Amino acid sequence: MTLIEDLKWRGLLADCTDLDGLTQRLATGHPITVYCGFDPTGDSLHVGHLMGQLTLARFQRAGHHAIALAGGATGMVGDPSGRSSERNLLTREQLDHNIACIKAQLSRLLDFTAAANPARLVDNADWIAPFSFLEFLRDVGKHFSLNVMLAKDSVRSRMEGDSGISYTEFSYQLLQAYDFFHLRKSLNCELQIGGSDQWGNLTAGTDLIRKKLGSDTTAWGWTFPLITKSDGTKFGKTASGAVWLDPQKTSPYKFYQFFVNTEDAKVCEYLRKFTFLSREEIEPLEAAHAANPGAREAHKALAREVTRLVHGQAALDAALKASQILFGAEIGDTSEEVFRDVVGEIPTKDLERAKLEGAGTPLVELLVHSGLAASKGQARKDIEGGGIYVNNVKSDPAAAQRALTTSDLLFGKYLLLRKGKRTYAVLNVA
Repeated sequence: MTLIEDLKWRGLLADCTDLDGLTQRLATGHPITVYCGFDPTGDSLHVGHLMGQLTLARFQRAGHHAIALAGGATGMVGDPSGRSSERNLLTREQLDHNIACIKAQLSRLLDFTAAANPARLVDNADWIAPFSFLEFLRDVGKHFSLNVMLAKDSVRSRMEGDSGISYTEFSYQLLQAYDFFHLRKSLNCELQIGGSDQWGNLTAGTDLIRKKLGSDTTAWGWTFPLITKSDGTKFGKTASGAVWLDPQKTSPYKFYQFFVNTEDAKVCEYLRKFTFLSREEIEPLEAAHAANPGAREAHKALAREVTRLVHGQAALDAALKASQILFGAEIGDTSEEVFRDVVGEIPTKDLERAKLEGAGTPLVELLVHSGLAASKGQARKDIEGGGIYVNNVKSDPAAAQRALTTSDLLFGKYLLLRKGKRTYAVLNVA
C-alpha cells in the first residue's frame, strides 16, 4: 500500500489541490519535502494538534523530509481559522518560551536526528520579522485579490459573526502563504499539510508560489479532516479543559484515560488516525469491537498506543498501573508518583496525623469521616458484609473494631479506602 493509499484508508484526506499530480510526484520515488505549521500560542500543544504531527511523521517514516514550522511570527498575529473571537497577542519572549517547549513535544513523534531524513524545526520569524511593512505590501500583498481573500471561509465566518475580524487577523493568510513560498524557494518544500480549516491558507500559498516562481512550479496543499466527537463538538476538550501533551498539564494517566474512554462510535476511526498500527493490526481490533464492544479491546489498544507515542513506555506503564489500582489491583511496589495520579481521581479528605498515632482510630469512624458510610452502624455492616477494603486489601469481616494507625499509611501520608468494587475515598494525612 502506497503512502497516499494508507492516508486515504486512515481517513486522513479531506482535500488536495491536485491529488493526481501529487500521486504522480510521490510515485517518482524521490523524497518530497512537506511541512506543517504550529502556532506557539501556548507552551504546550494539545491532542487536537496530534493530527498534524502524526501526518507529518507518516511522511517522514515513508522516507520524505518533514519540516515543523513554529509560527514565531504568525503566532504574534493569530490565525482566525476556527475562531469566533480574536486571540490575545503574545510577546516575543513568550513565543520563544513556547517554541522551546513545543519542540520537545514534537521530538516524541518526529525524528530530528535521523541519518537520512532528519526532521527540521523552523521559525517563520526568521524570514518574516526582517520585512518592512512597505516591502511586504509590494512583494506579497500585490499578488492577492481582496475579493478572493474575503471569500475565504475563515474570513467570511468571522465577518458574519458579532466580533468581526481585525486587519491583523485578516492579514494572516498572507503571512502563511509567504511561509509556503519561502520554504518552497529555500528548502524545496513542495507540500503543505494542515487541518481542513486551513484550506484557504494552503491554497493562498500555492497561488503565491505560482505567481512568484512560475505557473509550472510544483506545490500542493493537503488537508486532513478536523477531528470531532459524535455530537460534532470539538475533540480534545473535557469538562476540566483541554487534554495537553505536556505531562505537567495533563498527567499520562489522565491522557490514557481520555483515550480509553473514547466513545464506541469513534474508537475505530481514532485507531486509524492516531496510531501507527498497521492495517493488519487494526482490522482485527475493529472486528473484535464490532463483535463485543464491551470488551473494550480497541479502546485499550488506542489508549496504549497514543500514550506510548506521546509520553513513552515508562509513562504508559505508570498510567496502566494507576488504572489497575482503581480496578482493585494490589498496590505492591507502586511508586508514590503513580499513586498521586490515583489520588487525583478519588474524593479526598484530610485527616489529622494524631488520629492515627498510638492506638489509632477505628475503621468504622474513618469510613464515616471519608464519606463511604453514613453512620458507624452502616460502616460496621459494610465491614461484616465483606465489602470494605483498606489499601485495596479486603478487611476481615470479623474485625469490625479494627483500628488503623500510622503503620497503615501509604507513603507515610495516604489511606486508600474502598467500598465494593469501585467506590473509593482517600484520607490525606497532614
